Amino acid sequence: MGEPLMDGVTSIMHLPDDCLSFIFSCLDCRSDHESFGLTCRRWLNIQNFNRRSLQFPCSLGIITPSLLSHSSIDINSFHLYRILTRFQHLEYLSLSGCIELPDSGLTYLKCYGSRLTTLCLDCCFGITDYGLSLIGNGCPSLTVISLYRCNITDAGLEALANTCLALRNVNLAFCPSISDTGLRALSQGCCQLQAIKISNCRGVSGVGLRGCSSTLVYIDAESCNLEPEGIMAIVSGGGLKFLNIASLSWLNFGDGLAAIGNGFAARLKILSLRMCRTVGDASILAIAKGCPQLQEWNLALCHEVRFPGWASIGLNCHNLEKLHVNRCRNLSDQGLQALRDGCKQLSVLYMNRNRWISDTAVELFKLYRGDVEIKVEEVMSIGPDWDSLEYDE
Repeated sequence: MGEPLMDGVTSIMHLPDDCLSFIFSCLDCRSDHESFGLTCRRWLNIQNFNRRSLQFPCSLGIITPSLLSHSSIDINSFHLYRILTRFQHLEYLSLSGCIELPDSGLTYLKCYGSRLTTLCLDCCFGITDYGLSLIGNGCPSLTVISLYRCNITDAGLEALANTCLALRNVNLAFCPSISDTGLRALSQGCCQLQAIKISNCRGVSGVGLRGCSSTLVYIDAESCNLEPEGIMAIVSGGGLKFLNIASLSWLNFGDGLAAIGNGFAARLKILSLRMCRTVGDASILAIAKGCPQLQEWNLALCHEVRFPGWASIGLNCHNLEKLHVNRCRNLSDQGLQALRDGCKQLSVLYMNRNRWISDTAVELFKLYRGDVEIKVEEVMSIGPDWDSLEYDE
């Protein structure tokens, strides 16, 4: 540090590094952070030392194939090396959309990845099982990893499960080559696992989650080939609060979902069965009785739910606040009345008109349940946002 200026006058340039670091931490916006580093080399070094997160512009949201066809971030191994050597205290790193990044680029995580807790590799098509082994060796503190649309298999998941024991959130959506074997490795090896997304993983039946930890509270398994035995495995941990099994691929599932109501999912608060077209009254009755804490339930396009199912919801779902019944062909005046007379905590009903519900039934519902807002829009996705998951007790 230089000498004070003449006549006892000092400058901000003479503040010690810890004071400048504190000032940097108080800056709110990204532009201020960047401006701080442009002041001089010393301030740039302080900015580099205190930077905890790095996210490329294309990773601000989910990368879609149409977006990737127009533009991509061309990050290669050398670029990643320069990034990691400059910012050596990163805790959050998103390389999502870096479609040309090879496994070899992750080699540098062995020296500079020990502090990383969150790593996003969505649509990094060049990352394979070898890359996951490098992540496992270099990032022992990792708690969140997103591998949306990555070309990985069960071998890579086993490598992660053996080294990243603190993993809590794992996004495997649209990873077509994984199966229950990889899920079993994660659920058994990562005892703190809290959330997993396996939507559109066609090789998954659900049995790989049998005996999962009670810490697992969030499962998104939309458009998977789940089987009744897999449903039992999914709820076996006993701690589940959010479950999305919309668009089940098994057309003849029938009442195979009754296992959700067998007592292991008693803490379930949000459930999406959207487009489970063959789910029947027996499953609905079991869930309504066995999941007393349900607050939101999406049954849109569940065509085989008839009056006994609607009646069981009205009779048993005392904490239900939001119910989605859009385009349910067998919701009639009688079923609507059952919902009207029960579900005392209901505040929002998502419902399209159908030919089995009369205008009179709708008006009577509004008259007797003025506390319930009827919305005609159809919500495709419910529940907490993946990027801001919180696990309240």
